[in-house]
Formats: sequence, structure tokens, C-alpha cells
Amino acid sequence: MEKTIQNKLKKYMKKRRYLIWYAKEPENLPVEAIVEHTLNYGNWDDFNQLIKIVGIKKIAEIFRRQTSGPRTNYDKKARNYFSLYFNKYAK
Repeated sequence: MEKTIQNKLKKYMKKRRYLIWYAKEPENLPVEAIVEHTLNYGNWDDFNQLIKIVGIKKIAEIFRRQTSGPRTNYDKKARNYFSLYFNKYAK
């Protein structure tokens, strides 16, 4: 991943510690963890800011990979909503 994207993700997480409240340094987490926690616990503004940084296709790719197995950490409502959302807007 590009350095500029990594730097933007660090700034994003520094402002949104509430997404991963139990981690000591949430700004150092991988993009996959940031996507998962944003989709599960974030608000619409958090999601839109993440799209600006990472891109909707990359977020959809990460989401689909994380939800393709039998076990997932996504809330049922979040999983359903974002499955529909990404099928419509990120084919």
C-alpha cells in the first residue's frame, strides 16, 4: 500500500479511536481491520472518509474476502447492508 494512503489511514484512525477502542495504537492496524471496524461501528461520515482514502472497490474487495468464509466478525445487519451496497455500487 502506498505511503500516502498509510499516512492518511493513520490520521483517520487517530481521529476515530472509538472504532477500535480496545487497541493501544489503532492507527497502526492493517487496512483490513480498519475496514471491518468502520463498517461495524462507524457512522456514515466515517465510511465516506474511508472511501476517499482507500477507494470503494478496495473496501468492497476487503469486505467480500472477510465475509466469504463460514465465520465472520461482522454484525448481521452490517453484513447484509454492505453486501447490498457493494453489489450495487462496487461491482
